[in-house]
Amino acid sequence: MLSSRQTAAPPTRQGVAPRYGRLTLPGPLAALRRVFHEMNRWMVLLWRLGLGRFVDVWPGGFGRLMVIEHVGRRSGTTYRTPVNFTIVDGDIYCAAAFGKNTDWYRNALAQRSIAIWLPDGRWEATVDDVSNDPARLDRLRRVLIDSGFAAPLFGLHPRRMTDDGLTETTSDYRLLRIQKLRRTTKCGGYQDLVWVWPVGLALVVAWRLIRRILEPVE
Repeated sequence: MLSSRQTAAPPTRQGVAPRYGRLTLPGPLAALRRVFHEMNRWMVLLWRLGLGRFVDVWPGGFGRLMVIEHVGRRSGTTYRTPVNFTIVDGDIYCAAAFGKNTDWYRNALAQRSIAIWLPDGRWEATVDDVSNDPARLDRLRRVLIDSGFAAPLFGLHPRRMTDDGLTETTSDYRLLRIQKLRRTTKCGGYQDLVWVWPVGLALVVAWRLIRRILEPVE
């Protein structure tokens, strides 16, 4: 979980490690965005293979993850972006940690209608920016906590951060509220590769049988 701020966070700020300031400098930040882009492709693949439900088995460690399905503002192409999230009173909250210029954030708000992949299925949903909501700080803290190891890895310890410290550190973050509408049977890429497992197993069994048949008899 990162901010797009280009200045280093004060090392004495409670709950913020010095490395967070270094990571949010322009050079390291650009490199991290490229790394996340590649990691996201593999995360989406896990969901397509039907393994998304296992991502949520240990929220305190691995974090809570979902995939947002959104359409490009100009291209019309469907994209899929994994994000951390939390649930409050039935609503889902997530954050665009790279700020208002984040592509998936802009795409989602342009359409207001998205699909999300959760461990219990694919849902049609609506999305709103609630960055100015009075409850922003509490919701954002919970999103960071539910990111599991991700926030501490980058130097943020949301349970220890003061309200003022959290407000300053995450000033560029955009907070989104997602409300589920209905579960959808339309695939949209969700678990569309689960056939790989039975086909792969069948091929392994067939290969072993063929080997036994072709083995010379002594």
